[in-house]
Amino acid sequence: MSKYFSALVVDKTEEVFSVNIEPLSFEDLPDGEVTIRVHYSSVNYKDGLSSIPNGNIVQSYPFIPGVDLAGIVTSSKDARYKEGDKVIVTSYELGVSHYGGYSEYARVPGEWVVPLPQNLSLREAMIFGTAGFTAALSIHQLEANGLTPEDGNILVTGATGGVGSMAVSMLAKRNYNVTASTGKESEFNYLKELGAKEIISREEVAPEKIRPLGQQRWAGAIDPVGGKTLASVLSNIKYGGSVAVSGLTGGVDVPTTVFPFILRGVSLLGIDSVYCPKKLRETLWKRMADDLKPEGLGDIANEVLFQDLPKTLSDILEGKVRGRTIVNIKDKEYNNSL
Repeated sequence: MSKYFSALVVDKTEEVFSVNIEPLSFEDLPDGEVTIRVHYSSVNYKDGLSSIPNGNIVQSYPFIPGVDLAGIVTSSKDARYKEGDKVIVTSYELGVSHYGGYSEYARVPGEWVVPLPQNLSLREAMIFGTAGFTAALSIHQLEANGLTPEDGNILVTGATGGVGSMAVSMLAKRNYNVTASTGKESEFNYLKELGAKEIISREEVAPEKIRPLGQQRWAGAIDPVGGKTLASVLSNIKYGGSVAVSGLTGGVDVPTTVFPFILRGVSLLGIDSVYCPKKLRETLWKRMADDLKPEGLGDIANEVLFQDLPKTLSDILEGKVRGRTIVNIKDKEYNNSL
């Protein structure tokens, strides 16, 4: 094994901000019980924010972003894992305050590690990634609150994004009738291919004027948008329905009233994929390899090589990325610095 490996490093000084693929040594890796040869990572909006100077994600520099990774254990001080094990790591402090997945090697606490389930490849695990895990947790919580396919249409907002795309395809696999909302007319066919039965505009979901109580249109909803969109969605949920909210791209303020909650018994379910308990996390990954695994999982993903990562991070911030983008680190071509 070479002493050096490649990693995407962001650095910031008073004068300069840089994003470069650089050589590092194993001594540069942070503390942790498990060292992993990373095969794949993925690109999330949070990762894009990590690649700009004012993204407010990275806490100290220099730093390796990447909130997801899947790979093979090369050494472990944790008895639960051994050399050769295939594993997944998402969320916790990975890619935020702990060196992340945009690196040929990563070292993490054993408590963060999830064994790769049967019927799921490392590549497929990163097609899911944090976005897919968030969608799975949303579905799990909605169903725990009583939602079934027989209850009626389920709305997914921000449907061409990572969480939205995964939610549409996973709900379709569970035989739900999915209404997908997007502001991109060019992506209607894409959403139909994922399994959406109906596609509506962003403006139809969140009109200029939101009524405290609207029509009872949807039995439930998965909302990675928040803000005004969430307020409008809540007012149009059927009696006893639920909304799982996991994002804030539409803002943090939700201009709603208590009426949906006290007159229709609507439930608002907060979805936190970052600190989800390990037992539930492992349960969900097993479901993602089984009843929540879409038939066309590979169709949701666009794969980029390691050296293309800086541009892809810029693209996701500019809204040029749909669905899921995975990073092939195992087959990288960048080796000029080694």
